[in-house]
Amino acid sequence: MKTKITLLALLLFALNISFAQQDEECMTKLSIFHEYVKAKNFDAAYEPWMAVRNKCPKFNTAIYIDGEKILEDKIEKSSGADKVAYINDLLKLWEERGTHFASKTPKGKYAAQACQLMYDNRKELNKTDLELYECFDAAYKLDKATFTHPQSLYTYFSLMVDLYDAKKKPAADLFNKYDDVVEKVEDEVKNYSGKLNKLIEKEDAGTALTSKEKKYKKYYEQVLGAYDKISSGIDQKLGERANCENLIPLYQKDFEENKADAVWLKRAVSRMFHKECTEDPLYEKLVKAYDETAPSADTKYFVATILLKNGKTSEAEKYLKESYDLETDTFKKSKLANRIGLILKKKGRYGQARGYFRDALKLNPANGRPHLSIAAMYAASAKDCGDTNFNKRAVYWLAADEAAKAARVDPTLKKAAAQSVANYKAKAPNKSEIFECACSGKVIKISCWIGASVTVPKV
Repeated sequence: MKTKITLLALLLFALNISFAQQDEECMTKLSIFHEYVKAKNFDAAYEPWMAVRNKCPKFNTAIYIDGEKILEDKIEKSSGADKVAYINDLLKLWEERGTHFASKTPKGKYAAQACQLMYDNRKELNKTDLELYECFDAAYKLDKATFTHPQSLYTYFSLMVDLYDAKKKPAADLFNKYDDVVEKVEDEVKNYSGKLNKLIEKEDAGTALTSKEKKYKKYYEQVLGAYDKISSGIDQKLGERANCENLIPLYQKDFEENKADAVWLKRAVSRMFHKECTEDPLYEKLVKAYDETAPSADTKYFVATILLKNGKTSEAEKYLKESYDLETDTFKKSKLANRIGLILKKKGRYGQARGYFRDALKLNPANGRPHLSIAAMYAASAKDCGDTNFNKRAVYWLAADEAAKAARVDPTLKKAAAQSVANYKAKAPNKSEIFECACSGKVIKISCWIGASVTVPKV
């Protein structure tokens, strides 16, 4: 018995030495390939990296983080069969990462990443649009929460459009997928806007951001810029496929089956509204069904649009206020305030519109569009707000100041805001006019609905 125990102890001791030696060897080679990767010497990193990957796959996540960079370099530099082999190996590497480091490998993120790699190399891999779409669709359904990369979301929808054009997907699938992707993008914009708003509020309060916070702010701005870009791309890709000629027959055909389905009604009403199909009687029918099925801030807003169309402005404004008061989600409330502001702006109700635009800014400071809308209303009122020609044109300085705020808080609007600022300043009094009136640095009070003051630039 003692002999058996002694042999078992010796065996365990030998195994521990073996594992320790293995760990030491893996640690040495990991350090070697990691240094090569940092120096971007991927060819030299390949051999020690493969050794660690094969021998100690659970040793460290650096195997997968650095391995991705090594294989991406191989893919870029190779062609033909070699390139295909490296692509397939990178796909395999992500699978291995999911096996050995599941908690650090979000399923949706890596599944979509794999689909995107196959899409980017579809010719080499001989992949069809349908195969690629099904890959993205499976990734989306597997883990929607981490399927967030802007490029992959755009590719996912783009493939659906291509399949629709090839008559391999029906119009209903196309519009449903459009809504899926747009809602997903909106969720991500809401998420990153919330994070950015905290930093903007801190800056506005006069507190300097830490170096770490500055990096986060830049990152959030870049991500929001990417989502803004693909949002435009998705709408452009959909194009005229979602025109009234296509939408109206589709929704008429499916109405009876879906007239109590709040999600279907919401999407149908929203699509009809945004594609300006509101003149058709079907729009009113859809809105009434939506409001009866699931009364909400959304339904009250759409009822208001019908009342406005029918010339019932005062009744519509009550519904707009009710819609705004009902909304509890901060991000959605901000969007709603902006939409109501735009309606009132179009009606020439500038004072009320500005109130909603300012509410939108309070709720979501990272969205600079309300600043541009307020600036545009100031500029449109220049001829009516002032007792002299000079004072009337001074309103353009106020408009320029407001437009400049848009660029400060919203990186996606820098170009548009800069153009607006330049346009307004060009219409304001020039240096010689300021010199002639001897009012450099003075404060001018602007009357009418604006009720604000502007300081004449010093010359």
